Amino acid sequence: MDNELNVTYITFDGHVEVQKYRYLYFVIMFTAYILIICSNSTIVCIIVINKSLHEPMYIFIAALLINSLLFSTAIYPKLLIDFISEKQIISYSACLFQWFIYYTLASSEFFLLAVMAYDRYVSICKPLQYPTIMRKKTVHIFLILAWILPACQVSVGYVLTANEKLCYFILKGIICNSTVQKLHCVSSAVVNIYGLIVFVSAVPLPLLFILFTYTRILIITYRSSREVRRKAAQTCLPHLLVLINFSCLTTYDVLVGRLETNVPKTVRLIMSLQMILYHPLFNPIIYGLKMKDIYKNLKRLFSEDKFN
Repeated sequence: MDNELNVTYITFDGHVEVQKYRYLYFVIMFTAYILIICSNSTIVCIIVINKSLHEPMYIFIAALLINSLLFSTAIYPKLLIDFISEKQIISYSACLFQWFIYYTLASSEFFLLAVMAYDRYVSICKPLQYPTIMRKKTVHIFLILAWILPACQVSVGYVLTANEKLCYFILKGIICNSTVQKLHCVSSAVVNIYGLIVFVSAVPLPLLFILFTYTRILIITYRSSREVRRKAAQTCLPHLLVLINFSCLTTYDVLVGRLETNVPKTVRLIMSLQMILYHPLFNPIIYGLKMKDIYKNLKRLFSEDKFN
């Protein structure tokens, strides 16, 4: 529907489930947003400040946590406004921008996880070649590609989607994700084919590469000493946990957008909250507790001895 300024607005239907306790949800989500900012920022600052952590593995972890901060900042302010508003609406252009940020950062996360898997592969399977392969310049190139490539891929889809005619103005869910395509009058074959190409390059290909690298790591460490196996598990396990968690959430998001089945509102709300609440908090907790050097610095930061 258009207003006097000819701006198209979309209404969210997912917030209906939370309107009865909207102020309670607002407090919970605002608290979660603050926790996300503090937890992710703390570990990023620890990595930046401590020169001993200026290694490729920790730099990629910092990039992953910056992704979580950017993702949450693109989602939470609008979400918090919706929780205390009588009507939950968003302009179509703003919705597409949120969709663009959402999928750019999701694709970037898979790219970063693939790079982290490669870093561990080189470190464990080719330790003598590690300094020459994972140079500072190489790390910078990987980081630039991790954000530039997904942005370029998703921006093409953004342009194609923006030109589609709308026949529906109620969006199922609480954020603008793949369900945006269900607002279009006609399902575009071009958009669907391009979306499939981007999906394959952004999800299955990195996953296959990660599985390959970790299989190689498993084979090498199985033949090595117990100490090597312990160190490999210590650095690889957090990456695998984050990968499994994010892959499950991404699979749900893709299925909801592509399948024509009507998912109950409560299930959609729970899964959406998982993506925007659980995952951005999961990353800093896993890396903060499971990565020995980061945990050591965290412990030192919050140690009571510091204030004695």
